[in-house]
Amino acid sequence: MGSKLVFFLAIGMGVITTVLFFSYINQLDEAEAKEEKVMVPVVAAAEKISENQIVSSEMLKTIEVAEEDVHPLAIRDISEIEGKFATTGLETDEVILSHRLKDDKEEAELVSRKVQDGYRAVSVGVDIVRSVANLIEPEDYVDVVLSEIIDSGDTEEVQTEHILTEVRVLAVGQKMLSESDSEMGSPEYTTITLELGPEDAATLINATEKGTVHFTLHSSIISSESE
Repeated sequence: MGSKLVFFLAIGMGVITTVLFFSYINQLDEAEAKEEKVMVPVVAAAEKISENQIVSSEMLKTIEVAEEDVHPLAIRDISEIEGKFATTGLETDEVILSHRLKDDKEEAELVSRKVQDGYRAVSVGVDIVRSVANLIEPEDYVDVVLSEIIDSGDTEEVQTEHILTEVRVLAVGQKMLSESDSEMGSPEYTTITLELGPEDAATLINATEKGTVHFTLHSSIISSESE
């Protein structure tokens, strides 16, 4: 009789212990559920953004994310992104990280991203004289002059003509930033890279085979009459 009593008491104590344990767990879960997480704003893509695309505010949105889940490189202000280039494709709702964007100055280090749509980058060799004493800088504008020797029987005649006008300079040597933006100083260079349409690019290449190409530099000053 005594052993049965002990047995039933043990079962009762086990049930009570189990009930108390689950009650404690439920209370912990409820406490965690009631605890409010700190939310912070981050910038995400409002639409799909392609690689190399310039990002505008219309392509972006701000979403709330738990602070503990925010990536250290996540951008929190749309103004930090506008006008930059996407270095990789971004999907809709994807949180934008700072290393996936570059600004104009960083992009200028890649000449392919300086070339306007429909144009081509073409490099030609120069010397100190033909490059205006190496004083031509990136983003200057130049005219291209061809000088060639024409053989007319017993005599040779030098013929000079303007073949291209107001051409944008993309780079001189490997320098792609203007003097005011560059920390490289003014190293000597032996090539100039120009931005040309496909037909003008062919004209320039043909000219370098026919004779000597010179460059004349445009003024960067805007006159009051042009305003």
